[in-house]
Formats: sequence, structure tokens, C-alpha cells
Amino acid sequence: MHSCSVIIPCYRDEAELTLLLEQLRRMPQTPLEIIVVDGASSDQCQKICNINQVSRLVSEPCRGRQLLAGAAVARGDILWFLHADARLSVDPLSAIFRVIEKGAVGGYFRFRFDVPRAWPAFLLEPAISLRCRFGVPYGDQGLFVLRQIYTKAGGHAPLPLFEEVHLVNRVRRLGRFYPLCDPIFVNPRRWLRDGWWRRTWKNRKLALNFARGVAPNKLAANYHSDNPSRLS
Repeated sequence: MHSCSVIIPCYRDEAELTLLLEQLRRMPQTPLEIIVVDGASSDQCQKICNINQVSRLVSEPCRGRQLLAGAAVARGDILWFLHADARLSVDPLSAIFRVIEKGAVGGYFRFRFDVPRAWPAFLLEPAISLRCRFGVPYGDQGLFVLRQIYTKAGGHAPLPLFEEVHLVNRVRRLGRFYPLCDPIFVNPRRWLRDGWWRRTWKNRKLALNFARGVAPNKLAANYHSDNPSRLS
């Protein structure tokens, strides 16, 4: 029987974190442990973790380093990485266990926008699924990987953005990285704020600039300049 450690990077996401921990507690199957890695050293985050009886680590506010810190102390043989504002399907852990039992070394959930949804979401979601098949699924899709494979692949890059790119590419060389049909619901706040097509173009520009070698710290500065309250 497999065991799963859930690792959640957090930076001033207390309201979203509370909802996610409630979802995790209500799942038909529960993880071995939940590790919240707090990049803001927030007393409120500590209180929420105490109430929900989950572990909390304090880290610098860099998502890649937060994920590495959580993975370093995790005890489960599967590591499941979740953003604090994710909304889960009914029984995601069973879906993870099924594909691991079939020989996958890791995988990711199907991207779906959470409510409120607008018509562009119905065009963007299949396009994102296609991109993930031939490119890299990002951290908001609930990446999971066997701990021994994660270690062998070198873990996340200690970067504020695109920390999962090299990890996913290396994991795929080590075994089957499986796309689940089960959805994970992604908060659409940035698309609603910026406009669906403008936000999508911004994201693609970031990915293209990363691929051509622009420093991740520079990309992160540009990304957070229009979203200063969220670093994780």
C-alpha cells in the first residue's frame, strides 16, 4: 500500500489554504501527512496549521525552495504538490494510487478553470491539455511523483517560477508520467482580472522567455509586478 505526503507552498494564502485543508480532510482516502511550507512566516498560517493538525515549515518566499524544503522532510513514498488555492475533485488520492499501481512514476491532473467560468475557458482547457502532452504541465495541476524518482531527478529547481520544468522533463526520462482524467480546479482570478486572452498571452510570453534563457528571477519580477501579493 502506498503512502502520500502532500506539500503545499504558501505565501499569504491563509483563506485559500483553509479551504484546501478542509477538502483534504474530507477526502475518502487521506494522505499520510500534509506539509505546509510558509514563505511569509505568518502567525495566521501557523494558527491554521495547528487547528488542522498539519506540519508547517518556514522558508524564504521562493516557490521552488519551498517545495524542496517540504520534499526534504516528507515521509510518504508519493509526493503530491498542491498550490494553496487549488480546488480538488472528489477522490484525487485514489486516482493517484491507481496509476502508480499500474506502473506510473508520477503524473498530473487535468487543468480545469474553477468558477466563475466564461466561454474562453472552454477553448483554453483543451489547448492546455494538448500543450501538457507535448510540453510541461505546471505546478497548478497537482503534480505527483514517487519520492525515489523525485530524488533521482534532482527535485524542483530552486526558482521562483518554472521550478517544475526540469523536474518534469527528467521524471519523464525515468518512467511514465501519467496525465489523469480527473480534474484539478484552478482559480481563474488572474484571467478575470487581466482578461482571458491577455492573461494567456502573458503566460505564454513568460514560458517562451524562460525557454530562450531569460533569468527566472527577472521573469518573476515582471510577473509579480502586476500581482505583488502572491509569490507562491
